[in-house]
Amino acid sequence: MADYGRLPGAVHQPWEWQERAACRGLQLKIFFHSHHERDPTRLRREAEAKAVCHRCPVISECRQHALRVQEPYGIWGGLSVEERITLLRTRRPTVPAHATQTPAFTTDVAPQ
Repeated sequence: MADYGRLPGAVHQPWEWQERAACRGLQLKIFFHSHHERDPTRLRREAEAKAVCHRCPVISECRQHALRVQEPYGIWGGLSVEERITLLRTRRPTVPAHATQTPAFTTDVAPQ
């Protein structure tokens, strides 16, 4: 008989948090703009998307994912593209002018 005790446990998929997301099953157009969307419409849509995010039990995991992969589109973790770009820029390490090597880009987000 096989000894199953030596087998590894269940594989945890890094995206399982998405199954608990408040946005699951909602229309994507809430979180992603169309090419013809203008500022007043965009601001309303973004506010609606962010309201969903702020009541989401996995907002932190979503935000960390978007920052880690530098998600280029949509509202993720309650942040717009512009907000994520700003946050990532403020997290970039400063490099002294005399440094011979540039350190790797890092954020406070733990790697998967």
